[in-house]
Amino acid sequence: MQRSLLWKTLQVPAWILSTVLFDLKAYGIENVPATGGVLLVANHQSFLDPVLVAVKLRRPVSYMARSDLFEGRFGGWLLRALHAFPVRRGEGDIGALRRCIARLEEGYALNVYPEGTRTQDGTIGPLQKGIGIVLRKTDVPVIPVAIDGSMYAWHRNSKSLQSYPVRIMYGKPLYFKDIPPNQMLETLRNSMVNLLDELKSTRGVDR
Repeated sequence: MQRSLLWKTLQVPAWILSTVLFDLKAYGIENVPATGGVLLVANHQSFLDPVLVAVKLRRPVSYMARSDLFEGRFGGWLLRALHAFPVRRGEGDIGALRRCIARLEEGYALNVYPEGTRTQDGTIGPLQKGIGIVLRKTDVPVIPVAIDGSMYAWHRNSKSLQSYPVRIMYGKPLYFKDIPPNQMLETLRNSMVNLLDELKSTRGVDR
């Protein structure tokens, strides 16, 4: 899946702003396959996360967004043009899970946040069961993604942005085909926790 002209056009100011405001640095970009379906599974610290995860990649990223964000004509058009699709929060949205699987089969890079909500304290919470369904139904590489700092750049209890260094790390691909279903969520969460710990260790040595 190639980047559209709209994607490339918006990626430029997003790159500039993320560098100026957040001194954004990303590690392990080479672990993200250049083509084919891939699942980018990230911890969730801020509304900024989808932009920050995608801004330094050379391929477009698809993602789920709250269904109410699609209600406006322009907003709905823009989100769909940027490969987003709606999900109903607080409900068992089987349709959204099917759309996730379809996007992966179509060759998209799909970014999901399996905690289901933004963190309050920076730790990674329990993963929702829906991600387990996607893991069982697909056989694409799964890239754990750790985000550190975006919580302080835009905390869930804050109404404004703050300038704060943000770091992102893309882990090595994981494959869940041979992992028992009852161990998938634990395996995935452990990989995310370990990656976040590794990312935090880079603080103070990347400048």
